[in-house]
Amino acid sequence: MDSDDKAHSRVPRDFESLRSAIIERKASMPKRLAQVAAFALANPDEVAFGTTASIAAASQVQPSTLVRLAHHLGYQGFSDLQSIFRERLRDRTLTYEERLVTLDAASGDDEDANLLSGFLSAASQSVNRLATTVQSETFSKAIDILAGAETIYLIAKRRSYPLSAHMSYAFSKLNIRHQIVASPNGVDPEMVQFATPADAAIAASFSPYAAESLTQAEHLADRGVPVIAITDSAFSPLAARATCWFEVAEADFAGFRSLSASMALAMALPVAIAERRRKRSPAKSTKRKME
Repeated sequence: MDSDDKAHSRVPRDFESLRSAIIERKASMPKRLAQVAAFALANPDEVAFGTTASIAAASQVQPSTLVRLAHHLGYQGFSDLQSIFRERLRDRTLTYEERLVTLDAASGDDEDANLLSGFLSAASQSVNRLATTVQSETFSKAIDILAGAETIYLIAKRRSYPLSAHMSYAFSKLNIRHQIVASPNGVDPEMVQFATPADAAIAASFSPYAAESLTQAEHLADRGVPVIAITDSAFSPLAARATCWFEVAEADFAGFRSLSASMALAMALPVAIAERRRKRSPAKSTKRKME
């Protein structure tokens, strides 16, 4: 086997390996390559279906940048790289993206029904995408951290705010001490000052990332407070500072993105934390009796 064949054999030949390779190299990538790589991971279906011109336009780079990214990752050209994204589609059980693509072109007089159908299809795609990408080890690690925290701080602004509002409601019902960082009088920075390494935080933000959320998460991480992040890309600045993070790429319909998959995760976290604490409490009670 010559050197070219050896190099080709080391190139990722499946989507998960490619995703891992991009995450590992993101810090050393030139700015434009990192930009298009982030777009590719966040929009894998668009990369699989699109042309070089359409993908470049959507990711706001020159078409030549796609070729440069492919060569940077060891592929012979962009079509070689694109084949990984197309192979991913063949491996999927459900292909909701195709339904969304064709929905806009569908004829019919009932526009309201088509609109509702479009959002329901996007929600289904988002939830199914999360189900196939979320790692149980990451979820368990997050629950371990959060279940052991004295106070859980909830950070989410703008479109992400409903996530923290729902978790706050669930935590209250489950008797879990928490603090939602959303003050009407603008004292959010002072609120996070009370956090210590014995606490933890859940921070959610999606592109274009809320500056306040990023600043608060950074501040907590710098002080040794574990941060569990919910975000949309390995290139998210929130993921860079998190102890562990979940990638949730919500599908859109007509340019609008819901929180379907994110809300499912936000519902699972409080219940899993409460269950983990419940299982730990009998052991603590037995230890106190023995003492």
